Amino acid sequence: MFIPLHDTNNLKHIRLQWVTLTLIGLNVLVWAFTEIAGTGSDVVTAAVLGFGFIPSVVNDFAELPPSLVLINENATYVTYSFLHGGLLHLGSNMLFLWVFGDNVEDAMGHFRFLVFYLACAAAGAFAHALLLPQSENPLIGASGAVAGVVAAYLILHPKVRVWILALGRIPLPLPAYIPLVLWIVYQFVMVVADIGGEVSWAAHVGGIVAGAILVLVFRRSGVPLFDRRIETPKAVIHKDETPPPPKPEGSPPKWGR
Repeated sequence: MFIPLHDTNNLKHIRLQWVTLTLIGLNVLVWAFTEIAGTGSDVVTAAVLGFGFIPSVVNDFAELPPSLVLINENATYVTYSFLHGGLLHLGSNMLFLWVFGDNVEDAMGHFRFLVFYLACAAAGAFAHALLLPQSENPLIGASGAVAGVVAAYLILHPKVRVWILALGRIPLPLPAYIPLVLWIVYQFVMVVADIGGEVSWAAHVGGIVAGAILVLVFRRSGVPLFDRRIETPKAVIHKDETPPPPKPEGSPPKWGR
């Protein structure tokens, strides 16, 4: 639908979004490893089956051969999100995380943002398994986690200007709520319209729902929602403000009604 490029939204609480950058780095490193190993190689196949999320395995409808059991099956609710099927799959997820992740991390703090991101990934896997409980195809990709970040950003900063490429070629500065609401609606529509397709739209929806709920809990105390400004009462004088000059002697009093 659109490609996000940049937002005009400076950080307010942190100096650097190091969790967002670390997540991007880890995803890129894992993808690079699979590229070096070679798509379709035994190593990549073992990694996808061992670390990917397979609903039939998690729901006890099937079992992996012992040689492919690399971690506890419950851990795949998270590990699947660090695997990607190709450069386009990786690039689109990481671009969304780059543009929107820093401000969500800023609103939550580093540790809470990390927990939030992983929880959205798990919610995406849960929704996928709920829709396709006996699927034997491994789910991979950070889309569920990134969808949660997008939902959180929309609730925090719907009015911030975001530069996007509409239709992949037309640069437009728009309030965030216009492209993000359209994007979210599209995910819900595709859950019904593309059941059984190659894309797990259910994972996207699971991440969106989790992100919209968890941002209410994980944001810092005092961080407003929907770009609402916190107004300081006029009676409050801050230390860096200059106090009003004294009234000259002999000036007539002012009476209030």
